[in-house]
Amino acid sequence: MSDLTVLSTDVPTGLWLAGEQVPARAAFAVHNPATGEVLADVADAGPADGLRALDAAVRTQPGWAATPARDRAEILRRAWELIIAARDDFALLMTLEMGKPLAESHSEVTYGAEFLRWFAEEAVRVDGRYLRSPSGQGRILVTKQPVGPTLAITPWNFPLAMGTRKVAPALAAGCTIVVKPAPETPLTMLLLGRVLADAGLPAGVLSVLPTSDAAGLTEPLLSDRRLRKLTFTGSTKVGKLLQAKAAEGVLRTSLELGGNAPFVVFDDADIDAAVAGAMLAKMRNIGEACTAANRFHVDNSIRAEFTARLTDAMKALTVGPGDEPGVQVGPLISEKQRATVAELVDDAVGKGAVVTTGGARTGDLGYYYEPTVLADVPADARILREEIFGPVAAIIGFDGEQEGIAAANDTEYGLAAYVYTNGLERALRVAEQLESGMVGVNRGVISDVAAPFGGVKESGLGREGGLEGIEEYLETKYIALP
Repeated sequence: MSDLTVLSTDVPTGLWLAGEQVPARAAFAVHNPATGEVLADVADAGPADGLRALDAAVRTQPGWAATPARDRAEILRRAWELIIAARDDFALLMTLEMGKPLAESHSEVTYGAEFLRWFAEEAVRVDGRYLRSPSGQGRILVTKQPVGPTLAITPWNFPLAMGTRKVAPALAAGCTIVVKPAPETPLTMLLLGRVLADAGLPAGVLSVLPTSDAAGLTEPLLSDRRLRKLTFTGSTKVGKLLQAKAAEGVLRTSLELGGNAPFVVFDDADIDAAVAGAMLAKMRNIGEACTAANRFHVDNSIRAEFTARLTDAMKALTVGPGDEPGVQVGPLISEKQRATVAELVDDAVGKGAVVTTGGARTGDLGYYYEPTVLADVPADARILREEIFGPVAAIIGFDGEQEGIAAANDTEYGLAAYVYTNGLERALRVAEQLESGMVGVNRGVISDVAAPFGGVKESGLGREGGLEGIEEYLETKYIALP
């Protein structure tokens, strides 16, 4: 079965507006990428709906900010418990609307729900400071207050985690929030809205507005002086446009944008460990992750062996619908995304890259692409410059540590990077020189609720998760006392 009737939970398909499901005047189709068939018709929010949601957020902001931190924390904690109790439904729903294998969806439920528990604990730890002025002319009181009504724009690749990573700290800090989920995967966020209401979140504090017209919905909100913060995860191109719009109102802005992560393997690395890490860094979420390793920079002395072993590992993967047993690689999110991946591979091959496995579309139904390894990728190939967002590994050789570092840094992006070496001094030395907000040393997965997630250069602004995550939703106020 491949529709919502397989779920025991009733998934909202209307707008989640001010604490209740509200029908819209129009609807749009959400497709199952494994088959291309319509999964559900979802309410299509327009500008008026967005302003209604902002009205509710503004109306409830004072009361939510004044709600004791312990009470806000308890709501988040209850929401965490409810998601864990419904983990099978959340996991299957994500697989149906996004395509990832069911095992990975279960992992995302654990990861995504954990943001609710983590920020439930951080809600009660917001602090300030009090001191005498060094001049002796008074006292200094520094306190933190919620930024205020927030607009969150979330992507399709991690439908639950990218929502909770924004919603949880906003609510913990005392901010109300309007969420625009990706049109490809709105159902998981709508279900999260219902769960938070069941956990006791007051009506109006959170609204979830799916839409097929992102600009039509968000531009009036960004132009409204009552909105005080924008948080966005998505492409660098769209992020720049939103940043420019947000600048008109000098909004507090958090941007988690594109990536083109290097995976650097030095000559002293454990090759077995490096290949295992490469499979995690590349194939997690079918390669549709901003942290995905795209460029595999391998010391020329071990490049042939690494390429052969990675090729064998990629060949062994099972491709198919994410809800079928044993499947390790599901479909890409859409035909458009599959065409983009195919275009990048064809460009590289046309310029001299060698396909050691994969390299083609596959399957009669759905948006599948073979796990692919490209060897001897030339420097002018687009695949080394553009975010792949698919199951393709591009391998390039280097000679010497500094050449490897320079090649890894040769990108406008700076979100994640990976280093494999058995030398601790080299690991620290290289990690400090990599122009990246996050570096994994001998690790293929680096995301952690307790760690600050974010990038440098054109990969964005601000951090999510960790101790730093809640600070993005707080303003610092200085009060001068006699």
